[in-house]
Amino acid sequence: MRSRRGIAVASALLALLAAAGCGLGPGADVGDVRLTVTRDYGQVPMAEATVAAKESDTVMRVLEGEADVSTRYGGGFVHSIDGVAEENRGGEPYDWFFYVDGEESEVGAADYDLQGRERIWWDYRNWSAVNHVPEVVGSWPAPFEAGIGGERRPVVVECLFHGSFRTDDVQKEPRACQTTHAALEDEGVHVATGAPEKALRLLVGPWSRVQQDPIARLIGAGPEESGVFAEFDGSDLVALDEAGRAADDLGPPRDNSPRRVLAAAWLGGARLIDNLPC
Repeated sequence: MRSRRGIAVASALLALLAAAGCGLGPGADVGDVRLTVTRDYGQVPMAEATVAAKESDTVMRVLEGEADVSTRYGGGFVHSIDGVAEENRGGEPYDWFFYVDGEESEVGAADYDLQGRERIWWDYRNWSAVNHVPEVVGSWPAPFEAGIGGERRPVVVECLFHGSFRTDDVQKEPRACQTTHAALEDEGVHVATGAPEKALRLLVGPWSRVQQDPIARLIGAGPEESGVFAEFDGSDLVALDEAGRAADDLGPPRDNSPRRVLAAAWLGGARLIDNLPC
């Protein structure tokens, strides 16, 4: 009788734990995730780690395991990392932002469950000029390889050079488009044909042609509209600082040399790749 009563009590306790959302362990391994912590749009590295993630891990839990973190609003908002805290400096706001596989999350770090193989980037920066940057570069081959939020999406390359035409034969495309195809396929990404729904589009071509796309055209409106800290001045590619001011004129592409790649922030699912070798 006593043993049965003990089993009943233990079963009731387990049921209460489950109802309260309490786990009985970290769960199984889901794979490594990469964590990067920086300041000022990545200019100042603070921490870098590869973490073996479990089923129960979230973006917040991984960060707390690798850095000294203080939170607010019930633990859902990061106030400081390793002593670097949100503040208003000279009338300009500084805060922490995080991205997973290059995507700005629509949920808090404590609610973002990890599936394994993600690239997590926390960055502390001045957001007075732009408070919403939906996409960032630096997580290649994500999100083309793993998708967005665990959802795999078709990937298409749109070749926009003058005189180019849609073809399923990559060898007939301009060299820049062939290079883009090869880079994706080297990472195991299948490049789709046609115009599938929810596709991740890569626009390849000179800016004069790319800007005709209504989504890519937002780059010309500045980072407050597009989230892209770069613009074109004629044929020159100009990098912008965190306030949206011209910081570095990268000039036009040079003949007979590898040309620059501008991988813009996501704009409604489109990425811009400009000035690849023709």
